[in-house]
Amino acid sequence: MSFDGLFTHAMVTELQHNLVSGRISKIHQPYQNELIMTVRANGQNWPVLLSADPTYPRVQVTQIPYVNPAVPTNFAMMMRKYLQGAIITAIDQPANDRVVHFTITTRNELGDAETLTLIIEIMARHSNVILVDNQTGKILDVIKHVGADQNRYRLLLPGATYIEPPKQDKLDPFTANQDYQALVQQFPNQTVLAQQLQQHYQGLGRDSASQLAADLHQPGDLAQHYQAFLAQFDHPQPTLITLSNHKTMFAAGPFTDFGEQRRQFASLSALLDFYYQDAAQRERVQQQAGNLVRVVKNDLKKNRNKLKKLQKTLANTKQADELRLKGEILTTYLHEVKRGMTEIMLPDYYHDNAPLKIQLSNQLSPSRNAQKYFSRYQKQKNAVIYVGEQIDLTQAEIDYLDNVQTQIELAAPADIAEIREELTQQGYLKQRKTKKKHRASRKPSQPQQFFASDGTEISVGKNNRQNDQLTLKTARKTDIWLHTQKIPGSHVIIHSADPSEQTLTEAANLAAYFSKARDSATVPVDYVQVKRIRKPNGAKPGFVIYEGQKTLYVSPDANLVDRLMPKK
Repeated sequence: MSFDGLFTHAMVTELQHNLVSGRISKIHQPYQNELIMTVRANGQNWPVLLSADPTYPRVQVTQIPYVNPAVPTNFAMMMRKYLQGAIITAIDQPANDRVVHFTITTRNELGDAETLTLIIEIMARHSNVILVDNQTGKILDVIKHVGADQNRYRLLLPGATYIEPPKQDKLDPFTANQDYQALVQQFPNQTVLAQQLQQHYQGLGRDSASQLAADLHQPGDLAQHYQAFLAQFDHPQPTLITLSNHKTMFAAGPFTDFGEQRRQFASLSALLDFYYQDAAQRERVQQQAGNLVRVVKNDLKKNRNKLKKLQKTLANTKQADELRLKGEILTTYLHEVKRGMTEIMLPDYYHDNAPLKIQLSNQLSPSRNAQKYFSRYQKQKNAVIYVGEQIDLTQAEIDYLDNVQTQIELAAPADIAEIREELTQQGYLKQRKTKKKHRASRKPSQPQQFFASDGTEISVGKNNRQNDQLTLKTARKTDIWLHTQKIPGSHVIIHSADPSEQTLTEAANLAAYFSKARDSATVPVDYVQVKRIRKPNGAKPGFVIYEGQKTLYVSPDANLVDRLMPKK
């Protein structure tokens, strides 16, 4: 289901239970549109994600790790100024709307108590996180500034008076009413009823309205069906549902109208972490990658066009031998060639004396005509060597950029900084001015660690720097190295000289999963001892050559990857 008003109601219920009376201990803004507050409550720390992402807006407790920027944003600094050390006294949802209010008590610079409201508006591209002073009604800061040129109804800027989102003329489904009974009688068709329920009640997404319509069509008392449907949002059963098209949806209850394959979670936040992990990570990577994707795509396109032109040129130079042959035949029969001829038929003694037509210039002597063919032959022969070298260089460039593009697609947000640095070193990006202390403080990231079913450690490089470090410096010569065959992907190391067949298969699955062939049915993966790997002089980052390899064929399995990941 979507993060509609009903799911917001269920999430608010969960957050109230976990966070009310908690103290805000830390505040970070790891991504452009997302704030993470660590709340100390009930004897443990709760990392609360407030996301105004245009694609995946939400509020939840999250256990997905994140990396903070070297310099905190202005918004993060303002939130720390007002909220660090403050107490959450209430969490509310006005009128079943997709808006959550955190009521917070704190003390100002003079030590006087004051009340603030942290508002999360979950409204697709209009989503926002806003801090409001309750006494004045003024906005203290907002994660996305919205001026008068963007919204005539209200300003969302520091210092402006906070105005609530426009009200919809709809009924809060949790208030006492019997309107649903009239709607059931008036609209007996389930699909039409769902549309009417969505238009009549506040906070019903399409999925929620469809499930409610299905419940109201069940035999029995309508009031009981209606109340039972709403009750599941007060006592949610976090559920992941597999649909008939093999896609998944999250829900606060069983939602039996949508499918039979279900997976239960301990909390709504754990459900959202599982559901959004890949999609939200990709979105964050796209935001952080910035111009990386554009630069790599443009360079790939440029080099692929260059390769086509070089291959066309190479095809044209293949007539070099024919030019040499004509020059030799002209020289042999030079006595038969007369000045002023434009062509001549001579026997081709290379091909059973078959007649061969040779074009001539009537401005040149017979010997100069023969010499002209030899000159053109030599020029094209030299061109073949040059074009061949350029094709090899261009193909290497394409392979490198294709590999980097794959790494960006598979990267975690923490990996982007190293990929950006690599592209800068390779001359694809201009050097950005960075303060020396920040540049020096950046630690090189480490390959991702996994453990096979028998406990054998497996390392996976997530970018070229990690791949080179892992394969050429960290791994022992007797360790086993794996990589997808002729497909961009990660270097994988099994830290064992004699791994079991199961460990080899599991490591091959990791290599296939962390590659461009992640979504393929069958992926060839080469494996060989590290001592058979070498890096040619001047090779691009991440590029190695090897010999004596064997090949496994595996199907990438996300569930297996999850099982091999070390548990926290």
